[in-house]
Amino acid sequence: MEGLVGAAVLLAAGFAGLAVVMSGLLRWAHTWFQERGLGKELRQALPPGDMGWPILGNMLSFLRAFKSGRPDSFIAGFVHRFGRTGMYKAFMFGSPTVMVTTPEGCRQVLMDDEHFVPGWPKATVELIGRKSFVAIPPEEHRRLRRLTATPINGHEALSTYLKFIEKTAVQALERWAGMEEIEFLTELRRFTFRIIMHIFLSSGSDSTMDSLEKVYTDLNYGMRAMAINLPGFAYHRALKARKKLVSNLQSFLNEKRARRAQGVPAVKDMMDALIEVEDDDGRKLEDEEIIDVLIMYLNAGHESSGHITMWATVFLQEHPECFRKAKEEQVEIRRSMLSSQTGLALKDYRKMEYLSKVIDETLRLVNISLVAFREATSDVKVNGYMIPKGWKAQVWYRNVHMDPEVYPQPKVFSPARWDGVIPKPGTFLPFGGGSRLCPGNDLAKLEISVFLHHFLLNYQLTRLDPECPVRYLPHTRPIDNCRARISKVSASPT
Repeated sequence: MEGLVGAAVLLAAGFAGLAVVMSGLLRWAHTWFQERGLGKELRQALPPGDMGWPILGNMLSFLRAFKSGRPDSFIAGFVHRFGRTGMYKAFMFGSPTVMVTTPEGCRQVLMDDEHFVPGWPKATVELIGRKSFVAIPPEEHRRLRRLTATPINGHEALSTYLKFIEKTAVQALERWAGMEEIEFLTELRRFTFRIIMHIFLSSGSDSTMDSLEKVYTDLNYGMRAMAINLPGFAYHRALKARKKLVSNLQSFLNEKRARRAQGVPAVKDMMDALIEVEDDDGRKLEDEEIIDVLIMYLNAGHESSGHITMWATVFLQEHPECFRKAKEEQVEIRRSMLSSQTGLALKDYRKMEYLSKVIDETLRLVNISLVAFREATSDVKVNGYMIPKGWKAQVWYRNVHMDPEVYPQPKVFSPARWDGVIPKPGTFLPFGGGSRLCPGNDLAKLEISVFLHHFLLNYQLTRLDPECPVRYLPHTRPIDNCRARISKVSASPT
């Protein structure tokens, strides 16, 4: 009997050893296959790393880290195995990749338009659109950015948007305060969606807005998914959602063009502005360009704004001293407004210095954009290592923002860390950097600031489950979407 047990143990050990050997061979073969076209000198200049498994690459460990509630353990695993080199080779989203995790490296990749072009995963490109900023080449990107800058972030445009943002924020807070409980994040996403769609279209029924918001939610969840177009996968649902969203936006666009052809006057909105704008050669935007630009801004001005607004509110409520300072600033701004003034103006928004620090600290800590994607157009050296032509470069914003050598006690919410500080290049990247800096950043910060202004003056938040676990994909959020009560407090002095 003992002999049989011993034989079984040996056999099991043998199988285990064989599995380890086979695993190592598979990973070696995968690495060899990905690097086979590189010369010896270039291979030796690659950063250290691990290309993972065939087909899957490092995606399983990436997803495991982010879904386990320990997102920073993914890069930490590379640091533990290969040292703090700041760059690591991997196989991510179906492509050989170099992950860049230091401020200097991130800055170089983001600023170098000569050697890097957008390299977003297939899912992101197909869902945001091939005519949006995430996919087009540098020359076309400069043209499109120049044409859309004023209708989106110009002083006149922001002043116009401000009135509707403020009205919507006041109404939303009043309504939520009359409810027993709400999913705060869900309501904020509806709030920011309504704002961005009003900016796009200037009109639309509640039922239309609700329907479009649900469609966009399906599209958004496929943004960071693997591009598997089969029923049951997030990308498959997202493609169907994009088709519906494009169809709806095309209908709005057709209706606007028909009205304009008939000379029917209308309230001018962002879609009107994009229809009218033209470059120096008289070339106007095509329908596909307009729709893809709108979907891109929908992502920037709705999704990120809703999540950051929620987290900023939560952090303020959890840190009474920060709440007090922020509220005092807003009370003073309200007190200084002219008696004839009916609402906030851009000059008031510009005075929100402490609140701006609160928002920046929230952007750093939450990292709504975890990583950016570029592709090398030639062999290029970054931080002493080579990134081969055709390989992807992942710029890890999150790793920079959570690096204790860049930000002491990085997991602590501390707006004071921004006192008198101008971030060094490459150290603060909530909206990206270089020529591809997120074009909706001014609009996003305006939305967040206006909401927080009215919340701080008149309301407080009570979470029903403050210890609720957090989910990190596709964006950082409590799994209960921040179930809470909004309570009205006594009127602030004016």
